[in-house]
Amino acid sequence: MERSAEIADFLRSRRAAVSPEQAGLPADGRARRVPGLRRDEVARLAGVSTEYYTRLEQGRAGNPSPEVLDALTRALQLDTVEREHLTDLLAKPKPARRTPAAPQRVRPGLYLTLQTLDHVPAFIIGRRTDVLATNRLARAVLTDFGALPATRRNLARFYLLDPVARERVADWEQIAAETVAMLRLEAGRSPHDRQLADLVGELTLRCPEFTGWWNDHRVLRRTHGRKTYHHPVAGDLEFSYEAFQVPGDAEQSLCVYNVEPGSPTAAALQLLTSWTTTQPAG
Repeated sequence: MERSAEIADFLRSRRAAVSPEQAGLPADGRARRVPGLRRDEVARLAGVSTEYYTRLEQGRAGNPSPEVLDALTRALQLDTVEREHLTDLLAKPKPARRTPAAPQRVRPGLYLTLQTLDHVPAFIIGRRTDVLATNRLARAVLTDFGALPATRRNLARFYLLDPVARERVADWEQIAAETVAMLRLEAGRSPHDRQLADLVGELTLRCPEFTGWWNDHRVLRRTHGRKTYHHPVAGDLEFSYEAFQVPGDAEQSLCVYNVEPGSPTAAALQLLTSWTTTQPAG
């Protein structure tokens, strides 16, 4: 999709999500043909002309100043991640790479970290939610990514396309939609990523729900939260997860699924640890 269309769709989706009441605007008696705010109302709230905002929404206003971005953030009630995404979309396009980006590598110290975290599931994800490394419990709780071809080791593909994920992941729709929002954020930052475009195309064709979530233009950076899995051996597993940006590599994240000490999940993980003792490492 062209950059101007991406800008237009994102801004329209954000102003549609803010009602005049939420924006503190008085009723003006005019009939509303669209949900949320009109262009002229966003312009007024942001302190710019309607003509300028219209050109901005059409991707024809160039690179706006930080002050204009701040004003739009307030007018559209954007969160930090949405503000970052809008900045990415409005930035001057970078030239496309002449050669594909080099494959991501996990440094030896991070593999040692995963081995140290052997009492909880932990894994490292990179660009496009590619799964770069896992520990034994991550393979047991999610799936054995190491047994898949390298090109298929991807968290989004697992959640959205693998039938096992729909059965194993509680609140599947929420987790899958959040994963799509993570991809949407990355697409704004890396518009020339051919592999990401191919992944989006594959998900569009093979996951019936994907297009609706993608067209919502929701963006998300996953940092922490809760997840529940229905495991065929260990039963229900409840985790509090944390995602940490890897020092020295902004495109890799260490994801750790923590458990409450003494909880049923902690006991179940001990069972899984014994069950996987004889399983080959991936």
